[in-house]
Amino acid sequence: MLRAGIWSHYINDDIAARLMACEEKCFEFNTLPPSRLVERRAIIESLLGGIRQPFTIHSPFHCDFGFNIRIGSGFVGNYNLTILDEAEVCIGNNVFIGPNTGIYTVEHAFDAAQRSEGIMKARPVTIGNDVWICANTIILPGVTIGDGAVVGAGSVVRHDIPPHTFAAGNPCRTIRAITADDKATDIID
Repeated sequence: MLRAGIWSHYINDDIAARLMACEEKCFEFNTLPPSRLVERRAIIESLLGGIRQPFTIHSPFHCDFGFNIRIGSGFVGNYNLTILDEAEVCIGNNVFIGPNTGIYTVEHAFDAAQRSEGIMKARPVTIGNDVWICANTIILPGVTIGDGAVVGAGSVVRHDIPPHTFAAGNPCRTIRAITADDKATDIID
């Protein structure tokens, strides 16, 4: 029911056990040296609901459940990526996520007494193909980021971002379309 977007009580032993099991796997992943690539990849593949090779996830990485996260190929998650996946998080192919980024699907009740009782709901997050999310970005519940979009550093994404646009700010807003003029020139090999 948490994934259904319905306000409800979500503090119970089953959820606590699932959170602890995920935290254990994240801890194991984060304490392995980068040179132990095979073991690190095996942990991520067992933790997430789906991820396609090739992928890179730098430590530290944190998530709540893991099984609600699906990631396409060519993914790069930089240092300190946090995904609170009480609802589904779908990330497309060739997505780059900068350091210190948070993707959040859960919403707690505003009323203090309800919040203390564990009243919450969750909404999914979808990130299309070929997206670049720059450092220190926060993506809030229910957001869809379209294919080919770029989200500027330090943004707080509260609303959907259209495909092939550059968006930035707090709150994040579409700045302009990404066009052929944005192609890098004078590339040195």
